[in-house]
Amino acid sequence: MNKTQFIASLAPHFNGSKKEAGHAVEIVFDSIVRNIQKGEDVTINDFGKFKKVDRKARKGRNPFTGETIQIKASKKVRFLPAKALKEVVSGARKLGPAPKPVVVAKPVAKKAAKKVVKKAAKKAPKKAAKKSAKKGKKK
Repeated sequence: MNKTQFIASLAPHFNGSKKEAGHAVEIVFDSIVRNIQKGEDVTINDFGKFKKVDRKARKGRNPFTGETIQIKASKKVRFLPAKALKEVVSGARKLGPAPKPVVVAKPVAKKAAKKVVKKAAKKAPKKAAKKSAKKGKKK
């Protein structure tokens, strides 16, 4: 599953809006990345833990030439799955039912729509009156 498919699978939980689901995913990912970048561990219960790991400089070998090379120190991200996630993946634990989508009614802006209609209705008779006045003068 890629990111687009992931967002599409979450859309029903956001009143079918892929835009809102995508925004929520971006917020979650951004929060995880920013906290890992600061050096903080990000633990999500029953899912796992993301942590920043410092790797020391070490010697390695070029697989094509067999030459020994020096590998620089670096920082990596490590994910440690939680026990509950491991159990579900291995089949030792059954995955519960998926949460049902929560339907939230969006507020409807009725007042704004009525004002626009009233303004348009008021302007129309003035234009009609001007047209009829012009027609009367031409005859």
